[in-house]
Amino acid sequence: MFQGPFAESIIHNAIDEQLLSIHIHNIRDYTTDKHHVTDDYAYGGGGGMVMKPDPIFTAVESVLGLTKSQDSIMQNTDSAVQDLALNTQLPLLSTPIILMSPAGRRFNHEMAKELARHERIALICGHYEGVDERVREQLCTDAISIGDYVLTGGELPAMVIVDAVARQIPKVLPEFAPLNESHANGLLEYPHYTRPPEFRGWRVPDILLSGHHANIKKWRQQQSELRTRAASSQRSILEG
Repeated sequence: MFQGPFAESIIHNAIDEQLLSIHIHNIRDYTTDKHHVTDDYAYGGGGGMVMKPDPIFTAVESVLGLTKSQDSIMQNTDSAVQDLALNTQLPLLSTPIILMSPAGRRFNHEMAKELARHERIALICGHYEGVDERVREQLCTDAISIGDYVLTGGELPAMVIVDAVARQIPKVLPEFAPLNESHANGLLEYPHYTRPPEFRGWRVPDILLSGHHANIKKWRQQQSELRTRAASSQRSILEG
């Protein structure tokens, strides 16, 4: 699922230029049974299967080196501090471990900027009916949702987050680009036009053809404000 989006366009170029790296890990590879089972029936009944905690914990601990870090902490602390280290994931404070979940925080531009400041992030893609709650409570540092709807799995949300975060990494885009995009300054971006100046009777606004840069800048600011207010009003209506 990840091969297409990560092998094209800006993401592909950023990987080629070693501005970021993406590693995909199959949780089935971290199971211990011969059938590589990663899900089971939910306690208490109900429809759908639930992803088991053990292969997810093993995968994350292996990929991020959590077990090794824990071992080094255990050698130098008493039992009370050991419990604190395990419960607060002290070795991994610099690496967000994020579960893709409809119950997570709503993803936005500011979150993308914040995640881009980390040296690395780990994204866990749920599937089936959901993920054992102990994964969210004891392993993950955060849970993120990309919207109020349900998808088959967390793969698509993970791709959205990777794309949005990658754009905030220095040199991935031209230096000016992230500053002018929608949401960068709290506003949606103004309308864009290109040639021809008239298409099927619809003309490009005369101000954009005037060559008067100060007036164009003022027009674009006004359009951004109008577009942002309109979108905000639509959301308010939809959310009741």
